[in-house]
Parts: sequence; C-alpha cells; structure tokens
Amino acid sequence: MENRTRAAEPDPAYEKFKRDIAEMTGVDLNMYKPQIHRRVHTLMASWGQTSYSDYLRLISSDTNRRRAFLDYLTINVTEFFRNPGRWAGLREEILPKLRELKPGSLLFWSAGCATGEEAYSLAILALEARLQVSVLASDIDDGALKKAQEGIYREEQVKNIQPESLKKYFFRRDDGLLQVAPILKERVRFQRMNLLSDPFPRQPQLILCRNVLIYFSQESKETLIRKFHECLPVGGCLMVGNTEQIFGYRQYGFESAGPFIYRKMAVSEEQRERSACSL
Repeated sequence: MENRTRAAEPDPAYEKFKRDIAEMTGVDLNMYKPQIHRRVHTLMASWGQTSYSDYLRLISSDTNRRRAFLDYLTINVTEFFRNPGRWAGLREEILPKLRELKPGSLLFWSAGCATGEEAYSLAILALEARLQVSVLASDIDDGALKKAQEGIYREEQVKNIQPESLKKYFFRRDDGLLQVAPILKERVRFQRMNLLSDPFPRQPQLILCRNVLIYFSQESKETLIRKFHECLPVGGCLMVGNTEQIFGYRQYGFESAGPFIYRKMAVSEEQRERSACSL
C-alpha cells in the first residue's frame, strides 16, 4: 500500500517542467487529458533525454525542437472539408439561418485552426454561398500558424475540394504543390490564441472548434463550452468534431441545430429549458 501511495505522488521535477513549459509556450499541460502526458514522455524518450531539465533546455534553445514539441502535442493533422457530410450540413442548414441572423458581413471563427485547412474551407464555403464573411483562425502553435499563413498544401490535403473550386481558389506551383489564391487569403486572419486564457472574439456568428476539445480535461472542456456560449450572439452556432458530442448542452444554454452543431438560445428559451430539466 505504501508503494502505491508513493507511486501516485507527483514528481516534483515534472511539476516544475510543466510550469516552465506553461511560462514558455502558454500551454498548461495540467489542463489536458492524461494522454497528453504520455505524449510528452514519448517524445522525451525519442529525443534521448533522461532529465526534465535537459529536455526543457533543448526545447527552449532550439526553435525547431520547440515547434516539433508543440506539433506533437497538438497533433496538427487535418485536410480541407474534413468529414464532407458535416460541411454539407453547414451549407444547407446553418448558413441560410446565419444570413437571416445578421444581414451584411459575418464573422466565422476557426478555433484551433492548425495549419489552416479548416479556415480556408470556411472561406470557400462562404464565397460559394455568396456571403460576406471574414474568418478568424486561431491556434496556440506558432509553427502551425506560419504554415497556415503560407497556404501551401499537398494534393491529398485538397482531395475533398471540387475540381472547379480547386481551379478557382488555388494555383499550382512549379513543385506540384497547391498555393491558396489571394481571394481566400484576404478573407482569413490568423492569430495566436490560447483558448483557456485569452479573450475570445466578440460575437462570431459561427464557431468551428473541431477535434480540439478531445485533448482537454473535463473541467477545461466545460470552461471552453461556457466561453463559447458567452461570446456567441443569440442564434449563433458552435460546431464540434464527430467525437466531441456535448452531452447536456441545454445546461450551457444551447439547443441542437444538427449533428454536432449547437445554437445559442435566447435567455427566455434557455431559462425554460433549464426549468424543464430540473423537473
């Protein structure tokens, strides 16, 4: 029993490492699920590091290593129009209602945009729907944001884009890679943001936060859902990933607007839903 108790005690060296990483990168490892800690140690071993102090020194002194560390933790793997069925739902069910919600220019937010595929997909979706939209794309990973701003992609990353749209919104480089056209770039603004500590944009009509919540602890996830609700206007929508269903969404002030899409209710509707849930 004593050995079990001793094994469960926090490692002071690792606790210091986490504090130093939070100060250096803004990433608080305590806010994530236990899997993130396994990834920290897997990368540590693959780099041949045996002490946290040496591991931290390597991350802090080498920009490429620091970027690799953050990339490995956040798993920046995505593609344009990932899960096409979800995008069809946005186009057919959600965008028409958002057009009614706010005539004129709309703000869409890709929260956890990684290397930019989702943000540019939002811009394409808006252009094809003839909506005036600006897209805010945020991520905590500077390396991913740099790649997103460059807007250069491989063939397999654009496989879900229709050929006519591909010709309209991309041009092919001499090396065979695809470059995002200016018509898309001018509609997307990239910004570094820590979702847990930085202020959110004011009243975006649509938030996509897909395949991000799965990495957070339950407490952090609940905090984020409340922050999303607070920044949305009434009628605004939050879309999450296919494995991130929000159970009990009514307690946060949302109603279902489709698979993995949640709409902010008016105060009276929210109070009515909460009263019904308490019966």
